[in-house]
Amino acid sequence: MEPVTDCNWRQRGQSPPEERVSRLMSELNCRNLTAQVLASRRMVEPSAAEAFLSPRLSSLPDPLLLGGIDKAVERLCLAISRHELIVIHGDYDVDGITATTLLMECISVMGGRVDFHLPLRLQEGYGLSAEAIREAHRATAGVIVSVDCGISAHGPAQVAADLGLDLIITDHHQPPETLPQAFSIVNPHLPGDSFPYKELSGVGVAFFLMLGLRRALRDRGWFQERPEPDLRHQLDLVALGNIADIVPLTGVNRVLTAHGLELMRRNRRCGIQSLRDVAGVREISCGAVGFQIAPRLNAAGRIEDAALGVELLLCQENRKAAPLARRLDELNRDRRRIEEDTLTQALEHLENVDGRNCRGIVLADERWHPGVIGIVASRLTEKFHRPTVLIALDQGLGKGSARSIPGFHLYEALCRCSDWLEGFGGHACAAGLSIKADRIEDFAARFADLAQELVTEEMRVPNRDYDVDGTLSQLDFETVAELTRLAPFGFGNPEPVLRVRQVRACNLRPVGREHLKLSLQQGNRRIDAIAFGMASQAEFMQGELDFLCSPQVNTWQGRSNVQLRIRDFRPSA
Repeated sequence: MEPVTDCNWRQRGQSPPEERVSRLMSELNCRNLTAQVLASRRMVEPSAAEAFLSPRLSSLPDPLLLGGIDKAVERLCLAISRHELIVIHGDYDVDGITATTLLMECISVMGGRVDFHLPLRLQEGYGLSAEAIREAHRATAGVIVSVDCGISAHGPAQVAADLGLDLIITDHHQPPETLPQAFSIVNPHLPGDSFPYKELSGVGVAFFLMLGLRRALRDRGWFQERPEPDLRHQLDLVALGNIADIVPLTGVNRVLTAHGLELMRRNRRCGIQSLRDVAGVREISCGAVGFQIAPRLNAAGRIEDAALGVELLLCQENRKAAPLARRLDELNRDRRRIEEDTLTQALEHLENVDGRNCRGIVLADERWHPGVIGIVASRLTEKFHRPTVLIALDQGLGKGSARSIPGFHLYEALCRCSDWLEGFGGHACAAGLSIKADRIEDFAARFADLAQELVTEEMRVPNRDYDVDGTLSQLDFETVAELTRLAPFGFGNPEPVLRVRQVRACNLRPVGREHLKLSLQQGNRRIDAIAFGMASQAEFMQGELDFLCSPQVNTWQGRSNVQLRIRDFRPSA
């Protein structure tokens, strides 16, 4: 199968009317390019744009709007007042690790007795564990709270009910038609839920649960004899989980993430500081968190034991955090090696596949580690632009991870394949599943039929989006610095991308084996640029070209200047 190399350049929205741009410039006191980008992202009203540029915690919605949270809060209040043991059951990815840590910290500070369990990926698999529930019961726990999992756990939930253990499920994944039996379920996707923002992460749901719990305890006078916790101190955990789980950085998530990143920059949590040290992170940004800090934390759950991540984030002393961070760094190196081997083997599976007749990929192999197949599925989806399912086989059973392309809703597709699956869960872009080995062939055929039905010709070509047309003369230092106010950048709120036409590339020079440094010249204006992964394309940067690029402020050795990050290029029309 050949990789997809073509792409469509697509403007995110219609070019905004000049009068709206002028109004934004006047009322926000911002520059023309900033106003154009805001308007292109449908923020044409100054009040909405100002709220976006200055995210405030005071704008967060009432936590009690989450359906089921009032009952959950009441039960947790009772458990804390009775000194009942509360067990947190998380997931083994960064979202689950941070959500578990957040509840451990908050409930403990509020005076509760609390412990946690994270499943071992290879032994227990994904989701709520029936054996963990039995263990909590043996430890005389009164309540078990799931975070980032449980919405499809009918069997384990029944175990809790049979044992008389009150189960509170908090999750953000799509709920099935029939919900598991539980004391309370908190999930913004439940039918009839009135919470105004639906795209919370697992740690985001956990944070709002703690907001509701603190309010209820305050109303009961609980903090008259003990300090009331400042939940702003947990926002670094929320930001870390949001970025790692690739939830949209819009609305509520944007507010939480912006404040959490600022908290990270102050190095309040020695566990995150230790991860910064081993990763060599100088400046905290979404990119640094997503590509350097989160993978090391994720490596615990992928290769060994996710509890290492919780232990690190709960650390109060650098001397204890540093060796844990070094261990996670070692696991991350192991993860990368296993991932590269898996990718090579997956590509071998696809060597003789006719890409013209294949709109969905399903691969299975006994050599694969279930801890890395999700990452490899993402890389294959990016390379071939097809919905992809990878399955790691072990003794007749398969654990799968799936990733998708825009327009192909994975969770809905798996619902239509459920006859062949033992279990599944997820959302539009990513999902997990379990399957018996002897059903993979039929599942693959059904998945291929769905891809053939739902993936249109237009969807087979990826899009590269840009905000507005611009010129190099617009990109002075002050304007580019102002554009950074649109951060934090990530899924749902990408870095601003400009289309700059009729430009010449000059001073091309390779950096390392894959990257390219160059300058762009348009009229009398010349700006330095970096093109990651494009060293092999230097020979095509001849004559007049159109570029998609993101303007950035580059700081090196105390000096700052404007730099462009090249996204794509093509000959000028």
